[in-house]
Amino acid sequence: MESQSMSAHHDLDAIMGTTTRIPRLLSTEGFPEWKYRIEKYIKMKDFKFWRSILRGPIRITTTLEDGTITDKQVENYTDVDFERVEEQEKALATLTMALSSEIAQGFREYTSAKALWEALIEVYKGNEDMKQSHQDMLRQKFNMFNYVLGETLEHQLQRFIIVTTEMSSAGVMVTRSEINKKLLNSLPKS
Repeated sequence: MESQSMSAHHDLDAIMGTTTRIPRLLSTEGFPEWKYRIEKYIKMKDFKFWRSILRGPIRITTTLEDGTITDKQVENYTDVDFERVEEQEKALATLTMALSSEIAQGFREYTSAKALWEALIEVYKGNEDMKQSHQDMLRQKFNMFNYVLGETLEHQLQRFIIVTTEMSSAGVMVTRSEINKKLLNSLPKS
């Protein structure tokens, strides 16, 4: 029994991440939470990696005597140039390691952290029609929310918080009054 509990805890750590374990994207359903957690994890590990994801690859150049700018040859890189390249590679590696092998296979062609990040968002967040559909589904889920027979109040509150948090993350605006009314109306009669 204790080993099952340890295994479940270990599995949860692999998905959610810890200060020493990277959060893993295992399925499309977990993308919004993973996106939030991986951003926090990368910022915690080294904020320069997050900057690298946001700004994209930096071209290392040199100016020739005639004033033209050209790519610098690797053998002429300075320590600062190598640090910049290393920062970009570490950001890409961090994002790649956060993907399950099944998901990572579909994104191998991306060679910069910025390109990979943008591709993940495009695939898993979808286009405007998909976003609208997701928002509509969340509104319906909110409207249909109700007490489940035999459910504890604590579990019902947890479900409700998840629904409202998903709505907020998806950009579905609901007033405090609507939230309070919905929760009060969904409580069991007793």
